[in-house]
Amino acid sequence: MRVYLLGIAGTGMGSFAGLLRKAGHEVSGSDENVYPPMSDKLAEWKIRVFTPYAADNLKRAEIDLAVVGNVLRADNVEAKAVRRLGIPHMSFPEALEELFLTKRHPVVIAGTHGKTTTTAICAQVLTHAGRDPSMLVGGVPLNFNEGFRLGGGEHFVIEGDEYDTAYFDKGPKFLHYRPRTAIFTGAEFDHADIYRDTAHYESAFEKFFPLLPQDGYVAACSAFPNWKRLASFAKCRVESYCAQDDVEADWRSRWLNLGPAGATFEIHYKDKPEIRVTLPAAGRHNVENALGVYAACRALGLKPDEIAAGFRSFRGVKRRQELRGEVRGVAVIDDFAHHPTAVRETIAGILAQYPGRRLVAVFEPRSNTAMRKIHQEEYAHAFRGADEAIISQPTAIAKVPESERIDAKRMVQDITDAGTRARWMESPDAIVAALAKETRSGDVVLAMSNGAFGGLHDKLLKALGAKA
Repeated sequence: MRVYLLGIAGTGMGSFAGLLRKAGHEVSGSDENVYPPMSDKLAEWKIRVFTPYAADNLKRAEIDLAVVGNVLRADNVEAKAVRRLGIPHMSFPEALEELFLTKRHPVVIAGTHGKTTTTAICAQVLTHAGRDPSMLVGGVPLNFNEGFRLGGGEHFVIEGDEYDTAYFDKGPKFLHYRPRTAIFTGAEFDHADIYRDTAHYESAFEKFFPLLPQDGYVAACSAFPNWKRLASFAKCRVESYCAQDDVEADWRSRWLNLGPAGATFEIHYKDKPEIRVTLPAAGRHNVENALGVYAACRALGLKPDEIAAGFRSFRGVKRRQELRGEVRGVAVIDDFAHHPTAVRETIAGILAQYPGRRLVAVFEPRSNTAMRKIHQEEYAHAFRGADEAIISQPTAIAKVPESERIDAKRMVQDITDAGTRARWMESPDAIVAALAKETRSGDVVLAMSNGAFGGLHDKLLKALGAKA
């Protein structure tokens, strides 16, 4: 088919374009702006890209199917042209369902936290075990160096996003993914730009669980108190997992050791030991992600030693506790964390990975939820363990109504009152200038944002190098 993607330069849409190309389709598309690394990837995959959006773009490409990304509104010039010209069109999740999922066994990872990493671990375990799965994920697993994989096996591992689908379909993306096996990482209020409150947010998962057939399977994280109510909507077998010792779960970690090389732990099923494993990823939250993968892969028929071998071979995900470089003994780490729970768990993971080193946690509240005052109080305790927190003024906060905005300066005061030294800075460049002067050998700088953070990581490494 000749497939044209509107909004092709986004992480998910770009990976989908690569998957389509790998499957033999002729692919082109458009976006308002196209930057590296996605522009480089699209060129590598020999995908023609038009920019900016224009009705004439559609005339220059012969199209069998248009795939409309959820960044486009109904009044977008190309969206209007697609309707006017009568070009068959679908959302990205619809197209994924129709072209790839109908004849495969979808393994869907859903929940607020850890979806990308859990999806990457699951795909690597199945690949290492010779199951040759397909995969689509909103990140770049280092084992594959792409956000997609087209395999010949029956399983398709996919990150199930609860964000809305398209301007003509306001339901969650994962409603299109036909889950037969699922990992549910838990639900805490997020995506405040499209969900009104916790009940509205949880309603997305109330619709997800009934999608699983009676012979399906769900591994559900029991770390969150609402898990039983949400999982009760499933008609299939549900098993729980958790890495916290004081929480009820079918699958548990025991004798956990967190260190520079990652995590080593024993996996128990209903209090009976099954195997001891090593995961080269830091933090208890990644142990929990691995437990969900272990439970799901056991349900898919893998043996304990097959899963353990897959864990050992896991190399991580870009922008998830990713070491971007170390200059003059200062390590600079990039992470996607933006929810207070993710910030807290990421800091704990880095402390375990870099024991005894001074940690500066730099945070930009940039996501649609983080820029709102919904979690203002929770952020006060999210930086515990760091030697210092630096909060950047959100660069895109103007798009949030003033009455709903988080107060970054108040966040600093709250963090200070909770016992962690903190300061506010007006921009990423100001942070780079300060840290280039102040950091010393042995320090670790953890920079957390769901965006590019103004190039802070590379700028800081360059500034440290210039100082050297």
